[in-house]
Amino acid sequence: MSDAIIRTENLEKSYQTGAVTTQALRGVTLEIKKGSFTCIVGPSGHGKSTLMHLLGGLDHPTKGSVFLEGVEIGSLDNSRLAQLRGEKIGFVFQFFNLLQGLTAKENVEVAAMLAGVPEKEQAERAMKLLAQVGLAEKADSKPSQLSGGQQQRVAIARALANDPAILLMDEPTGNLDSAAEAEVLEILRNLHAQGKTVVVVTHNNEIACKAEYVICVRDGQIQ
Repeated sequence: MSDAIIRTENLEKSYQTGAVTTQALRGVTLEIKKGSFTCIVGPSGHGKSTLMHLLGGLDHPTKGSVFLEGVEIGSLDNSRLAQLRGEKIGFVFQFFNLLQGLTAKENVEVAAMLAGVPEKEQAERAMKLLAQVGLAEKADSKPSQLSGGQQQRVAIARALANDPAILLMDEPTGNLDSAAEAEVLEILRNLHAQGKTVVVVTHNNEIACKAEYVICVRDGQIQ
């Protein structure tokens, strides 16, 4: 039996703009091993983020298949796909996407609520996750009161609210200075050590050097 938690077969994605067709991915077949730390690297505009969105079920392929724990997610309706994402995947993006009117704790509590955590446990879960990323003392701070690195750590805590098996991260250190970047990298290493499957789209060579597996995307293909 394969130990892949995510698998793709002949994945293609194209976009139509007027009369122009852009081929973002061209026949991508790959496996992400359960419990692995994998980086997806390559030049800007060559399909890395598109691939991550397809792996996480945020977009649909033009052709080909994505399998999540053996389930072909393209065959699922939107409701079941959303449920599967909510159960299995945590997402972290470059621009944090925190709710500006809420505190760090409240941002994580909202994610816990959406993940189906019982109301009486949401605050406890949020504080535990903020402590895990070293931000328990910032629980009552709003995003505007936090540095970029701290906001990204809140975003990671939020992504963990549903205790996902898989973390998909798109340029998680892209807006951070070196010190904040090092803090985020240490968190990723710890999450991987705890058994999470970590997949990071990155231009950062330091992160790629720490990964177990590196997938290079160029011109929409695996190199």
